[in-house]
Amino acid sequence: MKAKDETPAEGLDAVANPAKTALLIEALSYIGRFKGKIVVIKYGGAAQVNEAVKLGFAHDVVLLQSLGMLPVIVHGGGPEVSRIMKAMGQEAAFVEGLRVTTREGLSVTEMVLSGLVNKEIVALLSAQGGRSVGLSGKDGGMLHARKMQHVQGVDLGFVGEIESVNPSLINLLLDNGYIPVVSPIGMGGDGTTYNINADSAAACIAAALKAEKMIFMTDVNGVMKDGRLVSSLRAPEALRLIDKGVISGGMVPKVEAMLYCLSGGVGSATIINGGDHHAIIAELFTDKGVGTQITP
Repeated sequence: MKAKDETPAEGLDAVANPAKTALLIEALSYIGRFKGKIVVIKYGGAAQVNEAVKLGFAHDVVLLQSLGMLPVIVHGGGPEVSRIMKAMGQEAAFVEGLRVTTREGLSVTEMVLSGLVNKEIVALLSAQGGRSVGLSGKDGGMLHARKMQHVQGVDLGFVGEIESVNPSLINLLLDNGYIPVVSPIGMGGDGTTYNINADSAAACIAAALKAEKMIFMTDVNGVMKDGRLVSSLRAPEALRLIDKGVISGGMVPKVEAMLYCLSGGVGSATIINGGDHHAIIAELFTDKGVGTQITP
């Protein structure tokens, strides 16, 4: 109800502002486009560290659901795993960005990812009024994996790569109004547990769900070329930029994960800086968006 001391002119001023009106119409068009559609969000990077950003992330995800979208969260948690390992006297080792996972390290990794980190995200969503369920990729046989082959001649231990995804449990939760929160822990046919790269897990899950949108939250703004952000790319051009070395280092596996989910039927995939407040909203509900979007 309008406050008694508010004049009609004051109330109309904000609505009549052309810029604000255009922004509202722009947002409403995207809300209609994404209503009833699955949006997979790979949650990681600075967004998992900064308390204010964590709260903003949870608020935005619950907002997406309230607007009729179907958000699915797949999370990492590498820094927290390393911190706990160090506290327990274990050393973290990496090869090409992949954590070497011993049997002892696997126990810590699963405990932190499927326990501590996963349930923190569920709690954050609950505090914002959302209903969510924390899952491991082992639940319902969701992520079927095999041992990853040696990288640079190094045995990575219990690091896995996904062979198949069974999305039935995620779909069941979405159909009943829950937000699935998935940790990247998979299981082999013999019951062996595997630590899986969160970007790969998110891409495979998005493809299995035929999501409308895949968002990768990272610590960078997106793909850079000649010192400038590349706001949009088609998949063939992204491949050429990898071949030319324009896309290099840690950005390569992220872009490859984006290309994988696009090849699996996902509508579009975007890398955004998760440290920016409300970056998800800016990406989904504006023409300009943020980060780098890749389309088929």
